[in-house]
Amino acid sequence: MNKKNLELFNLEEGATLEEITARYEILKAKYSEERFLDGEKGNEAARMLHKIEVAYQELRTELNEAIEDGIRGNAYELVDQYIKNGQLNEAQQLLDSFNERPAEWHYMQSVVFYKKSWINESKKQLEIAMHMDSSNEKYRNSYDKLMQKIEYEHKMAQQINMQQNGAQYNNTNGGYNQQQQMGGSGCCDCLMACCLFQLCCRS
Repeated sequence: MNKKNLELFNLEEGATLEEITARYEILKAKYSEERFLDGEKGNEAARMLHKIEVAYQELRTELNEAIEDGIRGNAYELVDQYIKNGQLNEAQQLLDSFNERPAEWHYMQSVVFYKKSWINESKKQLEIAMHMDSSNEKYRNSYDKLMQKIEYEHKMAQQINMQQNGAQYNNTNGGYNQQQQMGGSGCCDCLMACCLFQLCCRS
């Protein structure tokens, strides 16, 4: 929290909203009364009244943001736990309930898609996460590993395709050769029969 605002309320880091509000009410009552005084003292009280009002609103905003961050952090931990337990539907439902979707949300969505073997969708979500938080090493490392997996599977698919095409060619060529051999054998048999027929006629 803003250190100057805390000092204005004579509070330390970690002060609760109740403590901040209580101190604000005391100071507000004090300066609200003093602002009607004559001269510089009244003017100073008016300035302080405005100052504590601004400080109070800023501290409240900071506290609310901290609370929301904590809630989101706990929610992400729960999503992670669902994923580890194989409860992908529960993880997806929790992610869908988020109103705000920062980089971490897209990262977690990428993990869910990956576990579902939706590789292209997982890749897209990781790219969004990296775009939103380009300095995050976790996102970058995950993306690099995913791209390695995609490249490996692409190479394996190419090898399998080449092997299948080679097998088809060999089968076709082998069948053709076999037909040639059978055809050649058939011609020889016909010639042999003709020769035997002619020999029989001459005798």
